[in-house]
Amino acid sequence: MTRILVVDDELRITQSLALNLEARGYDVDVAATGGDAIRLATARRPDAVVLDLGLPDVSGLQVVQALRAWTDVPILILSVRDGERDKVAALDAGADDYVTKPFGMNELVARLRAALRRHLPSEATSVVETAHFRLDLDDRTALVAGEGVKLTPTEWSILDALVRHPGRLVTQPQILRSVWGDEATDTGALRVHLTHLRRKLEPDPTRPAYLVTEAGVGYRFLPDR
Repeated sequence: MTRILVVDDELRITQSLALNLEARGYDVDVAATGGDAIRLATARRPDAVVLDLGLPDVSGLQVVQALRAWTDVPILILSVRDGERDKVAALDAGADDYVTKPFGMNELVARLRAALRRHLPSEATSVVETAHFRLDLDDRTALVAGEGVKLTPTEWSILDALVRHPGRLVTQPQILRSVWGDEATDTGALRVHLTHLRRKLEPDPTRPAYLVTEAGVGYRFLPDR
């Protein structure tokens, strides 16, 4: 049975989440503090963590960092903080997704399922195929409708940062560091390169279906669903 660790100091929320997740067949552990969350995660080894940022003892960011020191378990942030800075900080610390309160239970469960799917063990592959294009990340070849398309080295580096993590939100700072190094800050250049990639790969560059923007935070690669 898939085990979920829910971490929140609001009893009403933990009870609601536990009831809804258990009704969907999950096994649920609950913690009200960051310290308890870290201890439970170490002892019970959950398959995913739903974590509030505002905890009474340590911050949710500290919990993320503590978990990331030894596990890649999916972490879904649940918080009233909806500012861009909070979202970027949580995702950069190692969280997989971010849901703001108040939230819809169906959306939260769908995001949780998606995070769990992304962490299923699978054979590593450098080939990505969609209904519109085929990419080989190792050979750096791209086909759109069966025709070869030339991508620049920078465009390949950006694609590599996104498509190797399908469905996952990758922040702008994460991509900048991956492509240009630790000191890179030019989000404008990143946007320009994404525009060029969409023109080359997307069926409708003005309404991207694969290289999707999360406004002010980052980007996702969405494979065919």
